[in-house]
Amino acid sequence: MKSLKSKTQTIAVLGSHSALEVCFGAKKLGFRTLVVVEKGRDRTYAEYFKSIVDEVLYVDKFKDLLTEKVQKILQGKNCIFIPHRSFEVYLNDYDAIEKNFKVPMFGNRFLLRVEERSMKPNQYDLLEKAGIKFPKRFKNPAEIDRLVIVKVLEKQRGFERAFFLASSYKEYQSNSEQLLKTGKITKDALEKAIIEEYILGAQINFNFFYSPLSKKLELIGTDTRRQTNFDGVLRLPHFEQSEVLKSINISYEEAGHIAVTVLESLLEQAFAIGEKFVKATQEMFPPGVIGPFGLQTEITAGPPKKDIIVFDVAPRMPGSPGIAATPYSSYLYGRPVSMGERVAMEIKEAIKKGQIEKVTT
Repeated sequence: MKSLKSKTQTIAVLGSHSALEVCFGAKKLGFRTLVVVEKGRDRTYAEYFKSIVDEVLYVDKFKDLLTEKVQKILQGKNCIFIPHRSFEVYLNDYDAIEKNFKVPMFGNRFLLRVEERSMKPNQYDLLEKAGIKFPKRFKNPAEIDRLVIVKVLEKQRGFERAFFLASSYKEYQSNSEQLLKTGKITKDALEKAIIEEYILGAQINFNFFYSPLSKKLELIGTDTRRQTNFDGVLRLPHFEQSEVLKSINISYEEAGHIAVTVLESLLEQAFAIGEKFVKATQEMFPPGVIGPFGLQTEITAGPPKKDIIVFDVAPRMPGSPGIAATPYSSYLYGRPVSMGERVAMEIKEAIKKGQIEKVTT
């Protein structure tokens, strides 16, 4: 790919998830920004935060990104596309993302599909290859011998997951039957559900950045989550929790994120896990992870000491813009650097060195 100047390059992103984070960082580094929006859900980008969005590109449905017409527009504007979770969810076609989406993409597009536990290879295979601890899986609910969390796709919103807990096969049957009766899930989805050991600990998301240019791993920030009625239930007195749980199902659907710091004594272990992850992706999905990735973890109690268990991976832009409020990027750069800005920094450096092919696929 020919050498490009940042002022001629446009950073493009789908209008959801972390699009504002991407645009904010791109504008700081002098790039033009473009957000692809669905008609009827555009005001965040076309009106409220238009100071960081140079252009919105309207489509009827996000899946129209895969059409030749839309791709030609993006190519004509010299776009580099930044993927995030909503990009994967709304397109819902990893084969098309890998083979038919011709716009240069920052990151490794062939790594995105590992988020889907139903595909092979998936994140479990990747974590096992890397030698990273993750929760025990149960293929048969009759084998449940400890507290587990069951992750099953919703009936109405196929991209969202319904969750329920169980500590025995009997409890699994009872709780799943309730969700089936209320129409929350289907029997087919339940049969394909993921059953994982429920890890008791403090949830911390480690948001890393791996640079193919410098071959360095950076911790940009850490965060935790706020989740709809799960957080609501936690704020009730114990006796009220018991009553409420008789009539509702807990939802772990995300509502937001909170910046959070971790003990310095855990950082070396966190980096070791990140380094193992990078190496495993390079072996399984060449050229490996490029740019941002998140490891969602539980910090468990000792003895003998606290441990880090990874229960989910995100091989793309994280969803929390608040991670810049944690001190880790300042330790590296002398000031807070958001993940969106760090992505733009890498693209700008790659263009400067004539090595844009090292950070795009």
